[in-house]
Amino acid sequence: MRYAYAITTGLLIAGTAATMTLQSPSGAQVAQNEPGTIRAAPAAPGAPMSFADLAARLQPAVVNISTTSKVEVQNNNPFAGTPFGDLFGQGQGGGGAPVTREATSLGSGFIISEDGYIVTNNHVISGGKPGNGAVGQITVTMPDRKEYSAKVIGRDSSSDLAVLKIEGRGLPFVKFGDSSKSRVGDWVVAIGNPYGLGGSVTAGIVSALHRNIGSGPFDRYIQTDAAINQGNSGGPMFDLNGNVIGINSAIYSPTGGNVGIGFAIPAELARPIVETLKGGAKVKRGYLGIQLNPMDPGIFDSLGLPKNRGELVAKVEPGQPAARAGIQQGDVIVKVNGRDVTPDETLSFIVSNLPIGSRVPIELIRGGNRLAVTAVLAERPTDEQLATIVGGDGDEAGLPPTDEKSTQAATQESLGLAVQALTPVIARQLNLPVGTKGVVIGAVDPSSDAGAKGFQRGDVILSVNQRPVTTPVEVAAVVKAAKAAGRANVLLSVQRGTGPARYIAVKFNTK
Repeated sequence: MRYAYAITTGLLIAGTAATMTLQSPSGAQVAQNEPGTIRAAPAAPGAPMSFADLAARLQPAVVNISTTSKVEVQNNNPFAGTPFGDLFGQGQGGGGAPVTREATSLGSGFIISEDGYIVTNNHVISGGKPGNGAVGQITVTMPDRKEYSAKVIGRDSSSDLAVLKIEGRGLPFVKFGDSSKSRVGDWVVAIGNPYGLGGSVTAGIVSALHRNIGSGPFDRYIQTDAAINQGNSGGPMFDLNGNVIGINSAIYSPTGGNVGIGFAIPAELARPIVETLKGGAKVKRGYLGIQLNPMDPGIFDSLGLPKNRGELVAKVEPGQPAARAGIQQGDVIVKVNGRDVTPDETLSFIVSNLPIGSRVPIELIRGGNRLAVTAVLAERPTDEQLATIVGGDGDEAGLPPTDEKSTQAATQESLGLAVQALTPVIARQLNLPVGTKGVVIGAVDPSSDAGAKGFQRGDVILSVNQRPVTTPVEVAAVVKAAKAAGRANVLLSVQRGTGPARYIAVKFNTK
């Protein structure tokens, strides 16, 4: 099971599912829960008195998936460096050479055809991590404890989905439903293999739809309070008609256990991917060729934009659709193909689900002006191809020494930053890409917002509020204009070493 850990934790106390009606007897005051004073109201229309018939019908199609693989672990010799070190065959060395061990994992899945095609999460068959390769041996165990050896038909790490195949005929199976019709408050039933205990059924409601949990560019989960724990990954989420409306995939948890916040991949997204993988094809997605900068309220404020509308372009890949369409670094893309870009409808999600080669109208804001461009989408490279090597942090040896005067300057500046012109000598010392222009940070006030957000001596500010800067005077002018406009933040484009530039909103000092 993948986890998205909560920052804080609280105790969740579950109440009864039935609606209670209080009856106050005549006469003396009695306890609110006095025996005989409470009766359960009739179940609401559509709510079952029991899930037993539903579970009995569906459980035969839900399977347990176990995997085994060989992994290397460090052999920690407790006698290393002593006369007894050779007893472990490692001589006088430190931790010893790695040794190969057998690792196992457990998950869930469900059969989607009578001839044995099975859907599960990719991370269930990848040693617990979506990006890993498939494990060596996969065993599928039916509810009647009959075991099958399974082979991988297809897997897609981006969506965390995989399709397996076992050899069989006349197997029980279930079908996908229409998750787009699900509403918050609808009953759902989850079936899976929590903690390797075997088939287990839990029930709850849909807590939220289109939930983005920051686990990837295609987040669009169904959130539920049905108990989901380790081992439930890959198992189905059913509606009351017995249709699969989601695939249980992740939980929020500070402890690794259920706290009533689970997430499932909606059937409307999973079904086309599953059909593609089942047919032996590769999942293809639309691609613009841009890198996006995380947005926060400070960035929206610094740009004078409404919250939760649009995404900021951090980098444009040369020769890719965005570059050919004229999209530039610092643009805020607010609409794609007529759909607003929001936290629920992210730019990556919209683009990835559009046909490759299609002409897509894009609306963006540049320098306060709204522009329209058209991009012809390419095919999204694999996650491995998209992986880039992040450069070093640079070396601040070329900067003048920090002294009390520069520290005072940093404290007095509106941003808590003391800056100076970037010279070729300093650029070489900081290991910056050739041609980098900006101002270099000489000191940071640790009590400022910039200090809290990790700005360091040696970072280079390329632009302020999307205006290129090369001198401290230019920085001061843009900051003054932002204050005059009533802004609480300014947007800085910051370069560190050979790493990619990032946009960060910094609050003005209030002291």
